[in-house]
Amino acid sequence: MKVRKSNRRELREKVLQVLYAYEFNGEGLTSLTEGILTDVSLEVDRNFAKQLINHVVANQKMLNEIIRERLANWEMDRVALIDRILLKIGIAEIFFFQEIPPKVSINEVIEIAKDYSTSNSGKFINGILDAILSDLKKSGKLKKTGRGLIEESFPKTADEN
Repeated sequence: MKVRKSNRRELREKVLQVLYAYEFNGEGLTSLTEGILTDVSLEVDRNFAKQLINHVVANQKMLNEIIRERLANWEMDRVALIDRILLKIGIAEIFFFQEIPPKVSINEVIEIAKDYSTSNSGKFINGILDAILSDLKKSGKLKKTGRGLIEESFPKTADEN
């Protein structure tokens, strides 16, 4: 039995497709976005995808710098393109989507990486995004509201106490 992907997961995958195609073209962002989002019928879903795309594109320099800071002894060009885009999507959600819990953003891009990238991509992306999230929490720069405030942690088991 095939498990149905969440609506937001499908939207994030479409955002990845738009940004991947845009990376090669460098132009036509609007037509790429419209083409790939054609079958997205709900306005709220279209808006979420467009906002995410726009935040990633508008903040390329900042997002690249944040990623570069985390790549100890590693060149940005050596990171797979899909992984770079997924990192940017995750960071953009953490920074600009106050209502989405950071752990949700991180888990979503990890799951997408499992489908679209290499076998090590999930661990790599998780390590970088967790470090960024940790730094934001320590510096008090993490801005979340509503559901975004929810820290997704599970109760400790008896052996962990």
